[in-house]
Parts: sequence; structure tokens; C-alpha cells
Amino acid sequence: MSRFQDKVVLVTGAASGMGRSSCARFAAEGAMVFGIDIDEKGLQKSAEAINSNGGKMEVAVCDVSRQENCFKAVSQAVECFGKLDVLVNVAGIVRFNHTPDVSEQDWNLVLAINLSGPMFLSQAAIPHLLESKGNIINVASNAGLMGQAYTPAYCASKGGLLQLTKSLAMEFVKSPIRINAVCPGGTDTEMVEGARFPEDVDGSLISRYVSIRGNGKPEDISSMIAYVASDEAKMVHGAIISVDNGMMAG
Repeated sequence: MSRFQDKVVLVTGAASGMGRSSCARFAAEGAMVFGIDIDEKGLQKSAEAINSNGGKMEVAVCDVSRQENCFKAVSQAVECFGKLDVLVNVAGIVRFNHTPDVSEQDWNLVLAINLSGPMFLSQAAIPHLLESKGNIINVASNAGLMGQAYTPAYCASKGGLLQLTKSLAMEFVKSPIRINAVCPGGTDTEMVEGARFPEDVDGSLISRYVSIRGNGKPEDISSMIAYVASDEAKMVHGAIISVDNGMMAG
């Protein structure tokens, strides 16, 4: 397929997991990809894999928790490729704690990356996306749709990201731009594999958030992201789309 031929796509969290998979998917379908992350080595690995396979990807190290960095990243993408057609906000972080033990630093960090980053990037990208009649995909989580024990900051940030998606969708409902969110369930990524729980958690609470069908792969999520970003989804606006092996069905 070549749904994104001559399109420019900016992907955050591009150094690993769903971000890396999304970059590969867009590049394979003809897009020029600009990837950002704080992990420089991971970014280079993502770019090398795509460019060596005939795709086109440029990267920049960026901490999305700061507004000035987000505006700079969008400017870099536009300077590099001349325009912007799609913004994919993948970058995320999770911390597992008993709520009384959540530090101010961890609370602020999770909300800054998971919620403030997508907001700042959207602010910077929207003028360009209006011009290109493009779209934004925010990668949230089933944790934004349901309560999950030991993740108060993560749930708050992902729930906020869903409301941000809906707010922007309504504000720009008369404009030539689409804004949507994809909500993955458990997915085998570096973030999930590196998760650490407090030693004395109640396992019966955690098991409630695991699908009977098991975890998905990053490619399962990036395929949905690519569909929502494509012209095939031209009527999809303000949507919250679950990709979670049935987690939210029951």
C-alpha cells in the first residue's frame, strides 16, 4: 500500500515500541517520517532500519514535556520536509505506586509527558495540519477508559488525553482537520516489559487489567494508527478507538 505517499508524519516516542513500529509502518507506505524521542541511540536505530530499507526518516532528540521543545520539533519537521500531514503522539511513561507514595516529581513527570506533550505538539502542529488538511492521532490507553489500581498518574494522564482529543475535535469540527485517539490495551513493548510494581501489591487487582486473549504487539497498534491517519478514515473524527483484545467489552 502507498496511502501516505508524499505525506509527512511526525511521530513521538519513535525510539521504541509503538512509536518505532508506527514509523516503520508509515515509511513502508510512502511517508517521509520525522521521529522524536529522548533516546538518541534508539532513534538512530529506528532511522537506520527505515532508511536502509528504502524509506525516509529523519530524527531529533526531544523532551516533549516542555512546550518550547515541542514547538521546535514541529518546526524541524516542517523545515526538513516542507510540510506536515500527520502528528502521532505516542510518547508515554508509566509509574506504578501505592497512591500515598506517589511523589510530586513522578506525578508531574507522568502528566507532563503523557498529557502536556501531546497538547504542546498539537498547538504547534495545528496551523500546519489545517493547511495540509491533515490529522492528529493521540495514543492513549484502556487506562484512560477504566480505573486501574496503582497507576493514579497514568490513569489521570490518559483520561485527560482522551478529553483533550474530544475538546480539540469539537473546536475544529468545522475545519479541514481530523483529531482522534487510539486506546491500546496490554502491548508487548519495552515500557510494559520494564514496569516495576511495589512488592506488596494485590495481584488480584492487577490481573483484572490483562485480557484473556493476552497482550498485543506494537504492530497491532501501528496498523490501527495508520488506518486512522489515512484517507480511508476520512469520516473518523473525535473518535476513541479501543485496540485491546476485548478489555473494554466487558
